[in-house]
Parts: sequence; C-alpha cells; structure tokens
Amino acid sequence: MALFPLDGDPVLILPAFEVEKARQAPIPWRLFPYTDEEGPARAFQAAAEAIGRRGRPIAVETLGMRVLEWSLLAHVFSLPEPIAAEPLLARLRMVKGPDEIAAMRRAAAVAEEALRIWLSQVRMGMTEQEATRRLIQACFAAGADALAFEPIVVAGPNTALPHATPTDRPIGAGELLLVDFGVMVEGYVSDLTRTFAVGELDPELQQIHERVQEANAAGRAAVRPGIPAEAVDRAARSVIEAAGYGPYFPHRTGHGLGLEVHEPPYIVAGNTELLQPGMTFTIEPGIYLPGKGGVRIEDDVVVTESGAESLTTFPRELMRLGE
Repeated sequence: MALFPLDGDPVLILPAFEVEKARQAPIPWRLFPYTDEEGPARAFQAAAEAIGRRGRPIAVETLGMRVLEWSLLAHVFSLPEPIAAEPLLARLRMVKGPDEIAAMRRAAAVAEEALRIWLSQVRMGMTEQEATRRLIQACFAAGADALAFEPIVVAGPNTALPHATPTDRPIGAGELLLVDFGVMVEGYVSDLTRTFAVGELDPELQQIHERVQEANAAGRAAVRPGIPAEAVDRAARSVIEAAGYGPYFPHRTGHGLGLEVHEPPYIVAGNTELLQPGMTFTIEPGIYLPGKGGVRIEDDVVVTESGAESLTTFPRELMRLGE
C-alpha cells in the first residue's frame, strides 16, 4: 500500500521480499516491510506513527482497495469511513501527455499485429477456448508486455452476450465470431474489438454489422474538444436507434483507458464532462440479438486539438474467416 502525505516523502507498506525492488524505483519511498510470518499489522502501525496523522482524513482509491487493507488503515489512523480519492485521481489521469499517448499507440499497434497473426491461424471447428489460447500466444509474439484483461473470443449465439466467457463450443459455419482483447505495453493498455463472419451469414446479422460499423464511425466523428462526453454516446447510439435496434445496445458507448482498461472519462448518457485534448477512451457500440448473435466494433481514440485520432485502425468492414 502506498500512502502520500501532504508533506514528507511517500510511504510504502510492502512484503519484506519486495524491499530491494522498491529501492530500485525512482521514488524516495519510506519503506515499512513485513514478513509472511508476522503479517502487515505492525508495519501499518509503524507507518501511521511515521506520518503522524492519526485522526486526520485520508482519501483512498475505493475502487481498487480490498477490505483487508482498509480495515488496517482505518484502525491505525482511527478513520470513521473512507473518502473516495477517485475524483482527484481522475483529474490527474484523464489527460495524457505525449509519452503516455506514444505508449498507448504502441499498445494499439501490438494488438493489431496480434490480431493479424491470430486471423492466419483460427479456423472453423476450432473451439472458442482454443482460439483464445492462440490469441494469447499471438499477443506475446507481437510484443505485448502483458494482457490488458482476459480476452473474449466467442462465436454464434455467445456473441449476443457482451461479456461472454469462451467455452469449448466449436466455431460453426454461418456464425459471427467476436474478438475483444487488449495488451499492455510500457504500462499502458489498448482495447480492441472486431466481429468477423464465419462463412455466409444470415442477412440480419450482416445488417447489424453494417449498423454497428456506422455507429462506430459516427461516434469517432463526433469526438472533439469542448463537447460533453455524452454527446459522443448520443452520436453513436442514434444510429442504432434509428435502425430500430436501440433496445439491443444495452451498454455505454465507451470508457476511458490508460494505466487501466476502465477509467474516466466514461462515454455515457448523463456524463457532462467536457472532452479535452489528451483524453483517451474507447468507442465501442454494439447490437446483441439474444440467441442469434451480436456485433461490437471497438476502437481506441485520443482527443486532439481539432478533433480525434483513432489509435486503432484495423479494418472495420465485415471480414470473413479465411479471406
């Protein structure tokens, strides 16, 4: 756990075997180690005494903290309840600098190269799980430092589930094949989704792919500095609603990404946050027909001084497996 007092060097409470690693970091940590045998309670107490702020308010990253760490922190600092630090952290992280954007551009390029490698290997009859394993291998072959999250590789009716889990079901003819994955490069992530055809598709499945492709384009075209985030959601969603598929687009149009896969700004109705140059987020409209199939097309964009740049450029048109 890292603690950042308003005055003095930051504090790091950590397992003893991580001390040498922490000393190599370019941060003047005050280290409070603990062993597996003794547990972290005494290290927390020593850190609290060093900071000397017992009873003073502390803001915590509530979305990432476990109950274990909070209970220890609340005890040694006599805290009544957590104060969410997310608003402050969001201000610091939403607008990326040139080096951060460069890392995200590399992460996008690695993901697209991995997708090209994977497409040369995946075949009809392969199970979703086998196709997922091959995608993971392709990510590291393309240069990923790590996966950004567990990939989604699903086909047929499973594509109608926005966050489906790959199964041992074989990929069949006449089905959609949806691939949603990302990689981490130099600490920053990418997030890419494309939907492919396995042989000839039902006309409605081809139609929803066309509508989602149009919605993706409309969302990307709407991005520019000074507009509220919800305006991008509206631009993409209006295309799908006009085609009569509004009820089948159940999630937000996008989410911020950078050090994490999901972070502000969120591209959703009701978010009046004004877009600024350097903000990075996804545009990922979808249509999901229960029991039949679904389409999602996701790109990573960065707001520029005059509009937006799509960090991902992999073809969005409907591609057929094997072509």
